[in-house]
Amino acid sequence: MALPLFLKRTLVGLVAAVLLACATPPSPPADRGALPVGVPPPATPWALPDTVASSPALLRGNSRWQPVAWSELPGFENDALFEAWNAWLKSCERPGPMFAPLCPEVRRLSIGTESEQRQWLLARLQPYRVEPLQGGVEAGLLTAYFEPELQGRRLPGAGFSFPLYRVPTGLKARQPWFSRQEIDTQASAQDALRGREIVYLNDPVQAMVLQIQGSGRIRVTEPDGSVRLVRLAYAGHNGHPYQSVGRWLLDQGELRDASWPGIQAWLLRNPQRVNELLWRNPRVVFFKEEALGDLDAAFGPKGAQGVPLTPGRSIAVDPQSIPYGTPVWLASTGPQIALQRLVLAQDTGSAIRGAVRADYFAGWGDAAGELAGRLKQPLQLWVLWPKAQP
Repeated sequence: MALPLFLKRTLVGLVAAVLLACATPPSPPADRGALPVGVPPPATPWALPDTVASSPALLRGNSRWQPVAWSELPGFENDALFEAWNAWLKSCERPGPMFAPLCPEVRRLSIGTESEQRQWLLARLQPYRVEPLQGGVEAGLLTAYFEPELQGRRLPGAGFSFPLYRVPTGLKARQPWFSRQEIDTQASAQDALRGREIVYLNDPVQAMVLQIQGSGRIRVTEPDGSVRLVRLAYAGHNGHPYQSVGRWLLDQGELRDASWPGIQAWLLRNPQRVNELLWRNPRVVFFKEEALGDLDAAFGPKGAQGVPLTPGRSIAVDPQSIPYGTPVWLASTGPQIALQRLVLAQDTGSAIRGAVRADYFAGWGDAAGELAGRLKQPLQLWVLWPKAQP
């Protein structure tokens, strides 16, 4: 199983330096990597505190946060924190009230060593184990999502006949519009969408996958033959509820493996039933086109926090349990992947509900899609919350 695509350290350093230069004045050379004023380094950087602070448990929406010792966090000594710091810099573009005061220090430490970053975490933050509100340790659930990377054409032809649309004129929030089946079969629906086509794909199933994921990268062939990379970002939907085609296949007894690879295998065996499958999900997502420069291409689409997602370091959460922008320690082991790492809560989704629930942003391309199509395994979460400052 190939792992998700992660950013190379050289790119991380470049992005951090650009953000740092834009956000704060440069420090004198002697200060490079120094801890912020007032943060004493521990005497032994790798000796994690094994005592629990006197902090009380916190209630947050549908979850309870139980204070724990840093030594409870599995793998904390071994994580490549510089990867997570890149995501944290993004969160600092739109920080919540609890983390905004820390962002100048986060920016400064983007050029620090991992040891200095780790020491700062110990000094500034308190870990809390996330539990369901009713108490007890819940066996949480980790899934993954990704950004599809597809070929498209600006004009239909040569098999590229399945359009992705801009938001149609007259679409009203919370009012059902034409369903997927009606868009495919009714002239009135097609008339309403005429002129709203952005690109055409050559596979209707991939078009629906992109709609389910909410965004995608498209290599678009223009009418003059030139090719450019664009992002299609979520702009709205037709007001119908999302229905899982995998769940439908399970209920029909058609499949025992409802992962996307399993669904694709079923489609190969039943090509005459493609529309039957697609129409089981009446929701259609509409998009807006965004330019994708070199720097933008190093990150994913914007999540619900309003900042670009970082592959392998951004998660979608239930915001009733964990606020956007919160650093989270994630631990999950299963047949697909083993994860013990610092991530940032930067997104949500209609299926992401509950205290110990996360959707892991795997990145883009085939390897990320393979992981996202199969990942479903137990999860533990710890939020890292600012300590009260004297």
